[in-house]
Amino acid sequence: MSENQEPYEEGKRAGAHPLLVVFGVLLGLWLFVALIVPNSRNKQATGTEGPSVSLIEDPEAAPVMFKVQTTITEMNTIGLVVPQQATDSQVIALLNSLKQDRLAGNLHGQLPATTPGHMLGDHSVADVYIFSDNKFAEVDTLRTLTRGAHAPGNLYPDAIPFEVAMEAVRGHYRIDLNDTGSPDKGSLGFADDSGIHSKHYRRIF
Repeated sequence: MSENQEPYEEGKRAGAHPLLVVFGVLLGLWLFVALIVPNSRNKQATGTEGPSVSLIEDPEAAPVMFKVQTTITEMNTIGLVVPQQATDSQVIALLNSLKQDRLAGNLHGQLPATTPGHMLGDHSVADVYIFSDNKFAEVDTLRTLTRGAHAPGNLYPDAIPFEVAMEAVRGHYRIDLNDTGSPDKGSLGFADDSGIHSKHYRRIF
């Protein structure tokens, strides 16, 4: 036996203190978790975790170009067409632009009159539907949308079904100057008076 090695003595602890062993194991586990397992905040930052968030419109987006496809004066209805690649932000910007023109009294320069000669103006009542497909901006589709989801199905038997027409609407602007509390209503998608709405419906104003 080496001279430097102390002989075993009864009652004397051999090796490291148990508390040091416990702390050592805990420290090792903490380092493992901190260095190996990804932090939940890092996951969310990289976009791999966390709830999906609805697209927020770009407040700087310019209104998209459009053309007037159909006007039904007796129903106070207009169908507009925007390009297929128009974004929701651009549709929102268009809705806001039409509202501002209406408030400024300049809407007649953008849209044909829906109530020509009316004491409240040429657009005292109007339903403006925005589509990105020409085939939906036609008379039959506009009639279907205007009469609502609960109209008799045999009223216009050859018309596009309401559910199909509703989902094709990119944006909707409703003007009713008789409703002094809320004369302007604008939305992405479409909702009728009964509350039935398209899948991507979102109220804008």
